Amino acid sequence: MNSCDKQQLKITAAKVRLGIIEGVYNAKSGHPGGSLSAADIFTYLYFKELHIDPQNPKDPNRDRFVLSKGHCAPGLYAALAQRGYFSVDELKKLRHIGAMLQGHPDMKGIPGIDMSSGSLGQGVSAAAGMALAGKIDNKDYRVYSLLGDGEIEEGQVWEAAMFASHNNLDNLCLIVDFNGLQIDGPVSEVAGPEPIDKKFEAFGFDVQTIDGHDFDAIEAAFARAKTVKGKPSVIIAKTVKGKGVSYMENQVGWHGTAPNKEQYETAMQELTAALHELEGC
Repeated sequence: MNSCDKQQLKITAAKVRLGIIEGVYNAKSGHPGGSLSAADIFTYLYFKELHIDPQNPKDPNRDRFVLSKGHCAPGLYAALAQRGYFSVDELKKLRHIGAMLQGHPDMKGIPGIDMSSGSLGQGVSAAAGMALAGKIDNKDYRVYSLLGDGEIEEGQVWEAAMFASHNNLDNLCLIVDFNGLQIDGPVSEVAGPEPIDKKFEAFGFDVQTIDGHDFDAIEAAFARAKTVKGKPSVIIAKTVKGKGVSYMENQVGWHGTAPNKEQYETAMQELTAALHELEGC
């Protein structure tokens, strides 16, 4: 990746973060912390990695993406809006009655959503099924799914992992947003899912651990995943919950809390300043 491409990704990620805050503030509810931690992953997926066409969102040959941690829909919606699937103005209607963008992704009503999700642990099963279908149909598309580190405490994740490995789904790539916090506190204190890498290795995955905010590392990880044969891949992305908003970073209370007016204005000022700095480089 050249420096111009990386700079543009940083600019887009800043806009995605602005969209996240805009959405949850106007909804007066939602999940900003995990959406912000995954913003760079969303940005890289939708602007570099995925073979997709916003003008043809149901293209049968497109790559698929499943947001297994569906409560972080504000991040996905912000990325989809930036990519051109719908207007950025829709973000202000998040969770409003009758609006297109609801609290969790809806494949029936939102362009660009490949699978409805919400109940944690289920997205990986859906993604594995899509990957197997691609194998059966001799299709070249790849399937990606983003999980939370708290989410992998769900047993269904590991049932799906076993299924994916058993069926040699090398067209499946999971990403774990390892920000270290879940709704009830640090993941290490709630259920202790670590060592995450060793667990996925034991289930037959190719495993990489990266800085989830470093676009060079993200690029290298996805590039390697495409070379893996005979087994699924997982990228464990170490991130900061609430990344980009100073008072939200590494604070578990921002898992599922919307900012008030004063907090919204502070967040938007910080993110806008960061965007202007990037655009001025």
